[in-house]
Amino acid sequence: MSEPEGVPSSEPTDPTTEQPGDATAEAQGPVPVLAVVGRPNVGKSTLVNRIIGRREAVVEDVPGVTRDRVSYDAHWNGRAFTVVDTGGWDPDARGLAESIRAQAEIAVNLADAVLFVVDATVGITDHDEAVVKILRASGKPVVLAANKVDDQRTEAEAFGLWNLGLGEPWPVSALHGRGSGDMLDAVLAALPEPPAESFEEVRGPHRIAIVGKPNVGKSSLLNRLAGEERVVVDNVAGTTVDPVDELIELGGKTWRFIDTAGIRKRVKEASGHEYYASLRTSTAIDRAEVAVLVVDGGQPLSEQDVRILQTVREAGRALVIAFNKWDLVDEERRYYLDREIERELVQVQWAPRINITARTGWHVDRLVPALERAIEGWETRITTGALNGFLGRLVAEHPHPVRSGKQPKILFGTQASTAPPTFVLFTSGKLDAGYERFIERRLREEFGFVGTPIVLQQRPREKRKR
Repeated sequence: MSEPEGVPSSEPTDPTTEQPGDATAEAQGPVPVLAVVGRPNVGKSTLVNRIIGRREAVVEDVPGVTRDRVSYDAHWNGRAFTVVDTGGWDPDARGLAESIRAQAEIAVNLADAVLFVVDATVGITDHDEAVVKILRASGKPVVLAANKVDDQRTEAEAFGLWNLGLGEPWPVSALHGRGSGDMLDAVLAALPEPPAESFEEVRGPHRIAIVGKPNVGKSSLLNRLAGEERVVVDNVAGTTVDPVDELIELGGKTWRFIDTAGIRKRVKEASGHEYYASLRTSTAIDRAEVAVLVVDGGQPLSEQDVRILQTVREAGRALVIAFNKWDLVDEERRYYLDREIERELVQVQWAPRINITARTGWHVDRLVPALERAIEGWETRITTGALNGFLGRLVAEHPHPVRSGKQPKILFGTQASTAPPTFVLFTSGKLDAGYERFIERRLREEFGFVGTPIVLQQRPREKRKR
């Protein structure tokens, strides 16, 4: 039976989605953490979607879709907690699966309580018993979820899970929501009480999305910044599926880095979990402030790299370009790369560029100064007086070309907003696209705006009707 993504139930959940500029949960103090573990394909990600009340975790009826430990904010009965989804736990795993298992073990060690998910229709397996031994050794409170109990008949099979010795199994259907309320009540009883809620509006860490094609080193960069194996890294393209958030202390500040799935050439042609992974990556860009585009310096810039740049620009996010694997770039490749940058990246010449090697950490320390410059440009505001003084000088020195006997003029300008900088120009007629680009270029020369797109909006004056 195919297992689609969980859909929000009618039970009283109140999930919040973090948006750019909002105060984040960490401003209110740490909340309890619940790790969701179990064998591959027992429905952990579907149950996570059910708990948080929205479709976030990528789900497909194939073992091994989830690979990293991914955190989500959840609410139940007025209490907030963090849910950590993990990959399938196979105690005898080797290779990539062994790295997935290691991430699940880390999640258990860092959690306040564990939700152990078992497929009630299969019953107890040797792998389940091996995981139970590890959970007992951790000393963490464990709530046993008997998943895939979709009807009254299957509920009797769930009671056989008493033999695991973890206490009462809670029959639940992650797919339909059956029994999820009782299970969540048991989860809250196992979690410690959260700290008193603070209503002071405090800005959270800057959000940085790490984007790029598959297998360019995005996860290696996050691990290098975190100083630990935070996400699974493998030479197989497409290892990362779910966006992975990590709070990292760099340069005296706390940053929230979001490792994303590689954006493939044609999202519409992707199927299954690859399609949903691409959608999650687009969402991660939307909720970030800066996107770090990781490019394999040893490979020619591709159409897909340019398409990702366009996605970031259209989202209005600041941009930093990191050319990774620089230790593999020789003199000949550098020559051709310079030509490719002039040709392919002409639309984003304002984006800071750094050369790094994530595997060894070479020049990774240059990332934070580039991010700070990009954020500063993204949030730059010009006073109306300074802007109109600049526009007056610009029009006097370089007036708009005459078109069909008419010459549009800029009457007045104002900066409507920041993040990204957005300007509204009141004109006597529509300006040419080339003159718009000229204005943008001169704005950057005069005021900076490093690392950020600039949005120009025109308000042509309407002719009066007689």
